[in-house]
Amino acid sequence: MGQPRVFLVDDHELILSGIRSELAGSVDLVGEADEVEAAIEMILERTPDVVLLDVHMPGGGGLAVLNAVSEKRPTIRFLALSVSDAAEDVISVIRAGARGYVTKNISGPDLLDAIYRVAAGDAVFSPRLAGFVLDAFSLEGVNLEAGDVDPELDQLTPRERQVLRLIARGYSYRDIGTELTISTKTVESHVSSVLRKLQLSNRHQLSHWASERHLN
Repeated sequence: MGQPRVFLVDDHELILSGIRSELAGSVDLVGEADEVEAAIEMILERTPDVVLLDVHMPGGGGLAVLNAVSEKRPTIRFLALSVSDAAEDVISVIRAGARGYVTKNISGPDLLDAIYRVAAGDAVFSPRLAGFVLDAFSLEGVNLEAGDVDPELDQLTPRERQVLRLIARGYSYRDIGTELTISTKTVESHVSSVLRKLQLSNRHQLSHWASERHLN
């Protein structure tokens, strides 16, 4: 994979300047914005691979950008960047479709790694933040019966289990889509949801998790 095309959204020039210098030469910076409306317009125009998104901004904040862009360009991936590690902030942006969430005390190399991982389709969280996401998604619509042998697996919907089994068998996203008669984008959404629920970071970990449980 070549350098991902990255768009920066933050309303603090000092933060933007710091990020710009950290990422220079390692990604293709295609633009930046410091307000919601400009960010939406420019992201839709330039269609980056990854948007590094400040969560707390005037005019609806990062959520407004995420919602507006995702509706029209669902393939653009978002990595939330915030000073906050509050559970409600993390969960709200992940529920809206962000692929990851990191805090602004992250080191330059770790931020660069997170961008590349999100561009490749992984979900990226610190362990503490991943715990919030796991807790939130595991409590939604899940009634674990006494005697269930694998509470983690029981968090998954029937469709998510189907996708998980095919991943364990080594199927590509495209092949899974063909097998289940769904789009590759829908497969990616299911995988992203499974990663969140199981507190895993990437497809390799997911395959290992499934293999350990003989799901293939």
